[in-house]
Amino acid sequence: MPIPEGVVTGGLAQRVAGGRWCVCALLLGWASAAAAQSDNGEYEATLIAWALKQTGREIEPSPQGKMLEEVVVAAENVFAASDPWPGFLNWFHVRSLEGVIRREVLLEPGQAWSAESAAETERNLRQQFIFAAARVVPVKGKAGGVAALVVTKDRWSLRLNSEYNLIGSTLQYLRLRPTEQNFLGRNQQLLLDMILRLDTLSVGQLFQEQRLFGYNFYVGETAQVIFNRQTARPEGSAGRVVLGKPLIALNQTWGMSLQGDWRVSRRRVFRGAQIWQLPYPSEEAPAGTVPFVHDTREASASAAYTRSFGLAYKTDASFSLGGYARDYRPGAQDGLDEAQTTWLIENHLPRSESATYAQADVRWYRADFRVLRDVDTYSLSEDYQLGPHLYFAVRGAFPSPLTRDTYLTLGASARYRWLWRDNLLSVAGAASARWAPELGWVNRRWAAEIKNASPTWGGGRLVTRALLDVRQKDLDNAVVLLGGANGLRGAAAEAFSGRNLLLINVEYRARPFVLATIYLGFVLFYDAGAAFNEVPNVTHTVGLGARVLLPQFNTEVIRIDLGFVVNGPGDFGIDRFSSSFGQVTDNRPTFLDQPL
Repeated sequence: MPIPEGVVTGGLAQRVAGGRWCVCALLLGWASAAAAQSDNGEYEATLIAWALKQTGREIEPSPQGKMLEEVVVAAENVFAASDPWPGFLNWFHVRSLEGVIRREVLLEPGQAWSAESAAETERNLRQQFIFAAARVVPVKGKAGGVAALVVTKDRWSLRLNSEYNLIGSTLQYLRLRPTEQNFLGRNQQLLLDMILRLDTLSVGQLFQEQRLFGYNFYVGETAQVIFNRQTARPEGSAGRVVLGKPLIALNQTWGMSLQGDWRVSRRRVFRGAQIWQLPYPSEEAPAGTVPFVHDTREASASAAYTRSFGLAYKTDASFSLGGYARDYRPGAQDGLDEAQTTWLIENHLPRSESATYAQADVRWYRADFRVLRDVDTYSLSEDYQLGPHLYFAVRGAFPSPLTRDTYLTLGASARYRWLWRDNLLSVAGAASARWAPELGWVNRRWAAEIKNASPTWGGGRLVTRALLDVRQKDLDNAVVLLGGANGLRGAAAEAFSGRNLLLINVEYRARPFVLATIYLGFVLFYDAGAAFNEVPNVTHTVGLGARVLLPQFNTEVIRIDLGFVVNGPGDFGIDRFSSSFGQVTDNRPTFLDQPL
C-alpha cells in the first residue's frame, strides 16, 4: 500500500519540536542531578542485611575452597517493614514454601563452596515469576566451614496481571489476568485470562506447574474462547498443552518437551483504530478496497529431545518430530467475489500448508553469566550471558498420510556480547531460507541488531539500538506495521507498512528517584524508523518519557512516552503519547534468537 508523500519539513513544526527538545533536555538534566544525590537503589543490599539479621549470620569473606556445611533459607514477605505498603496485605499472600526455594538450589552440602553454582542458583530463582529478588551469599558456618544463605523476596502473587498498549486515545490492546501465581506457596499458577482487542474479547484459563511432583518437569495447559465485540457471539477458540523437562542447570545432561496447540479465529488487521483497507482498484471502482480480514485455522503437535554437553562451553543438541496444519482464507461473510478472494490469498494472506517434519538443532555458547543492574530495570538484578552464542537448525518436511508439503529449511543465528568497564555491547544476526520443489529458495529472511548500554554518565546511561529485518520471496506475505509504542514513538499507530523494518532507538535513561522502594526515572529519546519494501523513507521522532518500577509487583518498568514527529506525513500531528510495560528495546523479532 503506498504511503502518503506529505512530509513535515522546516517551518513551525521543526521549531516547536526543537524548542520542546531543549526544554526536555533541561528537565532531564535537572532530574539526573537530583537523582544522583538520592538513594542509589541498593534494594537487594537492604534485603541481604535483613536476612543476615534474621538468621544471626555473618558474611564469609573468603568462602572459596571451604566445605559447605548447610543451606540456610531466608524468605521475606512481599511487603517488608521498609516498603511503603501496609503490612496487613501480607495476610492475603502465602509466602513461598521453603521446599519450593530449596529445590532450585544447586549447591550440595558436603562439597566445596562453588561461586558458579551460587550464581546459577540465583538465575534459577530469578527465572521463577514468584520472586521479586533472589540472592545467594556465603556466610560463616558453625563448624569452621561455610554456609549458603539463600535470600528471596516474594512478589505479590494474588494479582490482576495486566499488559496494555495505549497510543494516544486508542487502547489497542489490554490483557487482564486475575491470577494466583503462587498457589499455597507452591509456585503453581492458576489464572483467568481476558484479552481485549479492537475487535474481540478472549476469555480463558491457564494452569502451570513448574516442578511436577517436586521433580524438574513442567506441565501447563491453557484454553480460551474468542468473542466478537460487536455481536457478543463466539467466533473462535485457542489452546495449548505442554509437558517438558527444561534445562535449568549447566550440568544437566538432557531435557525433553511434548506440545500440542490449536487456534481457530477471525483475524482483522488494524492500522490505528480502523481495519486496514487494501487498495483493489477496478474499472467499476477505481478507488475500490478490500478489508484485510480472514479466517485462521491452525493446529500443531511436536515432541523434542535435547542432549546437553560441556560446562564452560555448552552444546545443546536437539531432535524433534512434529506436524502442523494451517489454513488462511477469507470467510463467506466477507462478501468477496472469486477474483478478490484469489487476489487477497495470493498477495496478503499467510501461506496455507500442512507438513510433517523432522528437525535438528544445535546451540553452542559460553557459560559466562554476569549480573548487572540499571540497564533495563533499576535496582533489580539482570542476568546477561557474555561471549558467543550460536544456533543452527535444519528442518525437513516430508509427505505423510495427513500432509502433503515437502521442503527443506535452514536457519542460523549468532550473537556476541561484550562487557567492558560497565559498557554492555551486543551484536546479533540471524538468517533463514526454505528450499521447495518447483519454487527454489523462498522465505529468505535475515536480520541484524546492535545494542549498546553505556557506563553511567551524567547520572544515567545512554542506551542505543539499531535493527534491520529484511524478507525476500516470502510465501507468508508477512507485513511490518510500524508506529507508536512498537518502536517509533511519536508517530501514529501502525502508520507505516512494508515487508522490511529499519529501526534506531537512542535513549538517555536518568538514574531513578527512590521513594520508599518506588523507582521513578526519566528518559530522553530519539527514534528513527521505516517499514518498507524497497528503499526506506526514514521518519524521525524525539521525546521525553518516564519509567516506573514497583519491585513488589513487577520486574519490568512501566513505560510512558510522549513523542514529537520531526519529519513525516503531516496528518500525524506533532504530539503522540504511548504507554506499555517494558523498555522500547524489548520490541525485537524473536527471529534473532530462534530463526526456525
